[in-house]
Amino acid sequence: MVTLIDRTDSRPRHPEKAHRPDQEVLRKPDWIRVRAPGSPVYRETQNIVREHNLVTVCEEAGCPNIGECWSKKHATFMIMGEICTRACAFCNVRTGLPTQLDPHEPERVADAVAKLGLEHVVITSVDRDDLIDGGAQHFANVIKAIRACNPKTTIEILTPDFLRKEGALEIVVASKPDVFNHNLETVPSKYLKVRPGARYFHSIRLLQRVKELDPTMFTKSGIMVGLGEERNEVLQLMDDLRSADVDFLTIGQYLAPSRKHHPVMRFVTPDEFKSFATIATAKGFLLVSSSPLTRSSHHAGEDFARLRAVRNAKAA
Repeated sequence: MVTLIDRTDSRPRHPEKAHRPDQEVLRKPDWIRVRAPGSPVYRETQNIVREHNLVTVCEEAGCPNIGECWSKKHATFMIMGEICTRACAFCNVRTGLPTQLDPHEPERVADAVAKLGLEHVVITSVDRDDLIDGGAQHFANVIKAIRACNPKTTIEILTPDFLRKEGALEIVVASKPDVFNHNLETVPSKYLKVRPGARYFHSIRLLQRVKELDPTMFTKSGIMVGLGEERNEVLQLMDDLRSADVDFLTIGQYLAPSRKHHPVMRFVTPDEFKSFATIATAKGFLLVSSSPLTRSSHHAGEDFARLRAVRNAKAA
């Protein structure tokens, strides 16, 4: 006799974290508070996402800005499934063995972009270390499908690091996204605990290589603070990104998805975020977004317009 066990609902979201001791949860300060989602437009956005059988990082990562963004019909699509091959200590995305790529996903994403009426769309993905190219061709296919269906929509991608995936970056850059974003996430001293599957200087080199392949492409990277980093480490990270000619830096407060994740070591004050923005601008970034609730794709459309305007002004 064969017994079939359905683990769909009982399987832990983060099996590698299941046996870790619960971490202390710090009380959130007033400046972290957000309104609960639920407006009619929010529900309309939710319905479009569901109808197209798509995954969003807004939901999977537990983004605090989902109520605001979805109430404007702004959603960040997460392609290649909802299961990641990495197990970062900060991330709420499910860890495990991913499913096969869906060849029809690019068309569904493009159709959802049209139905939402997006002038600027952000596409991100889980890490797919199981694929030969890390999912690079799938990124390119999604970009191509969006261009075909929505020729006036600008496209921003937030990619994994394509670690040990030779030729993958070239495939993605050749597909001509308007913005290439790859997040460093944290300072190098925290990688072993926070982002153990990644390599800090590989990520720096990835961003630098994008500019070598296409000097006109905007590049962007983001970090979280509140993970125990020192201020001088953040400033050095800024210098590292500028050495790679990165145009746009985002800095936001880390918020732990659960007691099993890396704890919030402290809440950085709004004044400290303003200070980071001032310093980063002085270091030469074209644009800086630094606030407690800043996230990579938060206000991405407005930020892209500002980014393009700043570059044009400098070129005039």
